[in-house]
Amino acid sequence: MLKKRSLITLLGLLLIMAMIFTACGGNNSTPVATPSPSPSPTAEATPSPTPAATPTPEEPAPARVRPDTDREGYAISLPDEINTIISIGPSNTEILVALGLSDRIIAADMFSADVVGIPDRISTELDMMGLDAEYIVNLMPDLVLITGMTRVGGDDPLAPVSAAGITVIYMPISVSIAAIMEDIRFIAAVMEANEAGEGIISTMQGSIDEIGQIAATIAETRTVYFEVSPAPWMFSFGTETFLNEMIELVGATNIFAGQVGWIPVTDEVLLEANPDVILTSTDFLDDPLGEIMERPGFNVITAVQNGDVFQIDANASNRPSHNIVIALRQIAEAVFPEYFR
Repeated sequence: MLKKRSLITLLGLLLIMAMIFTACGGNNSTPVATPSPSPSPTAEATPSPTPAATPTPEEPAPARVRPDTDREGYAISLPDEINTIISIGPSNTEILVALGLSDRIIAADMFSADVVGIPDRISTELDMMGLDAEYIVNLMPDLVLITGMTRVGGDDPLAPVSAAGITVIYMPISVSIAAIMEDIRFIAAVMEANEAGEGIISTMQGSIDEIGQIAATIAETRTVYFEVSPAPWMFSFGTETFLNEMIELVGATNIFAGQVGWIPVTDEVLLEANPDVILTSTDFLDDPLGEIMERPGFNVITAVQNGDVFQIDANASNRPSHNIVIALRQIAEAVFPEYFR
């Protein structure tokens, strides 16, 4: 179990590193995160800021056809039939399974091993940060669907696979809910499963709308710190991340909303921010909540004093797939239990 949880957390850290590299564009200086100013208390109740607009999925073309470019605009050539797929990246795997295409997956990466519905018969040993192109070519899949985080630094680890005539599609690292919906729509179009794709998106939107409607009735705000990597390498996030969108959707305020992307956090900054609620997706420690509660000096933080420290599912919150709505519901129930439970 420890190995499995460590792999899941490693995936989260790899995603953070990929996002940081993309955001920095080669700039090696990373400023220490500073929180957004906390709302000043007043004698009268202060209404919360208007919740962020509910994300609306991008409209598909009137007659959706199989795409001839990938999500980044590069030309792709799809085989007439796609019966065998290698899925690299658990979010891709989750989407394929949700589309009802699990029987076409012939191999996947190690992080996809715990995706519910993935066939037991297939190998899930591919190391997505150290891919064996020769092994993939020997499997002769019709399609390789791979996360763009494997291309950090600009290298194409599957160039030999493409050279062998196998279609390789890199999926970008989506940073918004709308982009995740478009990922689903794109994969559905590739696989000629448009109706199933729209069904997944509709279900997502329904969950988001339901939570947004409740959030609009909440007349207060609460500040939130979401920890995606624990001490001593604490990381969180600001804007231009789907997790920040999710915090705003429930009517709360991310203490790092003044920052952009994935950011390192220091004890001093966190103590000064004094969040009302602390969330964590850490799942490889025996007691991640207790570890936060017992950190030296954290006893002065409002969230710790009130016991408002909660664990959010690591897979649902770290993977850009339709399952983010699971984490969205957990965030809502943790931050505003009186409204969402």
